[in-house]
Amino acid sequence: MLMSPAGAPLSMERSAAIVLLDRYVHNTGLKKHCLATGAVMRALAARLGEDTSFWETIGLLHDIDFEFVHGNMQVHGAKGSEILMENGIDADLARIVQRHNHHLFSGTYEKTVEIALQAADSASGLVIACALVKGGRLSEVTVKTVTKKAKEKSFAAGCDRSRIALIAPILALPDFYTVAIEGLMEIRGELDLT
Repeated sequence: MLMSPAGAPLSMERSAAIVLLDRYVHNTGLKKHCLATGAVMRALAARLGEDTSFWETIGLLHDIDFEFVHGNMQVHGAKGSEILMENGIDADLARIVQRHNHHLFSGTYEKTVEIALQAADSASGLVIACALVKGGRLSEVTVKTVTKKAKEKSFAAGCDRSRIALIAPILALPDFYTVAIEGLMEIRGELDLT
């Protein structure tokens, strides 16, 4: 585990992050979303030469407060940051979780990890929706499938395409979709997909 100069963990082992997530998130769909976002973040970090454990932890824990705040987007993220710091997580990671609330911080993302989280948060749902259309067979989802479905505004309408597009200056969208699919394939069993 990496430690900050202050001695707080920069990230956690995946199993410890999931235990913490389980303490605060009880909705199965939300848990799967967090697992999926973590998987996309991990794969994206590997592609970009970043710290895979740190990025995965951010993805896993980014919505840790969503049930606690009852989806209140005026406090979502801020409470998550507070929860993480109360549990000994480094302030830098907690700050990224706080700032991921695009309703409050849209247009202010400069750090690659923050941009990646915006894209992963929405793309994970888009790719999973593509798999569900194919009877839960993630293995049949291709970049072409995701690209086509992304153009249909009514398909997986909650997956914000403008947030996904933020990644384009860092990684072309087809490459990003490839990375997202590969990341999700790593945990497809946990997502009840094949």
